[in-house]
Amino acid sequence: MTILLEDLEAEVAKLKQEASSAIAAVDTLASLDELKVTYLGKKSQLSQVSRSMGQLSASDRPRIGALINEAKVAIQEQFERKRQDLQQAQIQTQLASETLDVTMPGVYRPIGRVHPINSTIDRAIDIFVGLGYTVATGPEMETDYYNFEALNTPPDHPARDMQDTFYLPDGNLLRTHTSSVQIRYMEANEPPIRIVAPGRCYRRDEVDATHAAVFHQIEILAIDEGLTFTDLKGTIEIFLEEMFGEELPVRFRASYFPFTEPSAEVDLQWRGRWLEVMGCGMVDPNVLKKVGYDPEVYTGFAAGFGVERIAQVLHQIDDIRRLYASDLRFLRQF
Repeated sequence: MTILLEDLEAEVAKLKQEASSAIAAVDTLASLDELKVTYLGKKSQLSQVSRSMGQLSASDRPRIGALINEAKVAIQEQFERKRQDLQQAQIQTQLASETLDVTMPGVYRPIGRVHPINSTIDRAIDIFVGLGYTVATGPEMETDYYNFEALNTPPDHPARDMQDTFYLPDGNLLRTHTSSVQIRYMEANEPPIRIVAPGRCYRRDEVDATHAAVFHQIEILAIDEGLTFTDLKGTIEIFLEEMFGEELPVRFRASYFPFTEPSAEVDLQWRGRWLEVMGCGMVDPNVLKKVGYDPEVYTGFAAGFGVERIAQVLHQIDDIRRLYASDLRFLRQF
């Protein structure tokens, strides 16, 4: 069957017109992609017309080939223009949906507050860091060696009765103080040393207005050549002045701790009353020997206090249990 040139020309013109109308009517990019396959794909009608050129005479083929190429170029240009229009419309729609009305009132979000325990820890650390101390931390689950023995408290020492300990089935324990951090740090570092060790501690205390089984402690340790009790006394007085915001009367009372000698309790006169605020002392030579320091060369001092006790004094809190109750009426005061 012979195909006439006029028939192919009419078919190309018809397909070009149909494609133009279809492209104008499409409204999504996905539909546009499908339509492109229909009119410009390998199985499109234009491709079928191209395959029919073989039935034309040699003189007619260039003419119909030029018409097909012209139609493909025109259809391709229409597709690109339509794609740009749809993409721009999509952007405008997205912009309209994301437009913010800056005159609308904001959504209220309650402002968080720093817990008094955390604020007290942060305040104390800032003071000691300003004095040249480095923050040191350690594990809350400890061995008997680091919690007691290395701190000059052997198994039969009566000082163990001072700290009722939570022992674990594997023989370890929950640390009763952050002094264990000092031992670990000294084992890993050579003097001079100045560290502040904050952390959570555990003791089998009866919970009441001033005691808790879980509490927070901050300890300091300084090791160097020639340190004396005078250095310890000056450090504590400066710390308490900064912590309480004014210079207050301070007194040191002789006391006993297995890991310091001599040892002292520190009292602060606050609002007309003497308050016990911390314990301190010169590091016992036996402790220095345990970590490989020569007590003939180095001396040091240590001090520690309970964070909750300081927080109670600073914020006039009558019961330590309020610090753990998560009562928003209480916490919103800070």
